[in-house]
Amino acid sequence: MSTKKANPRTHQAQDVEKHPEELRTDLNPNALAGQNIGSSAAHPERAGLSLYDIKAAHTRFTEFSADELRLIRIVPPGSRLLQDATYIDLDDPARREFTATGEMEVVDGRLIVAKADTHYELWNRLRRIQDPYRTGTHG
Repeated sequence: MSTKKANPRTHQAQDVEKHPEELRTDLNPNALAGQNIGSSAAHPERAGLSLYDIKAAHTRFTEFSADELRLIRIVPPGSRLLQDATYIDLDDPARREFTATGEMEVVDGRLIVAKADTHYELWNRLRRIQDPYRTGTHG
């Protein structure tokens, strides 16, 4: 018999009715924006272009084959990033991972890739990790 206690911390939705109705849209216009709750719905950020679809990427990311570029999805401009999800901005010279907060959106012209939608070997290569076992390039 297990004596392990359940985690008392649960994630709850923000109370959308915490303000009087006549002030709600002024005080909190995006009441549930950025919260990862509820049923799984369509994710417009996953329907974006691939890196292959961006002509400039062919010369900029020459270390990737055309098939690999097709597998790397770019989050469309205007998409809200998922809170606590990991992303990489390909325009960042250091290509560091970052964790999104609920209010973050993709600015037009940025090449943002979601870790959850990218194969781990491609992700590691995007981050310029050199370990052949982490990038799938070992013999």
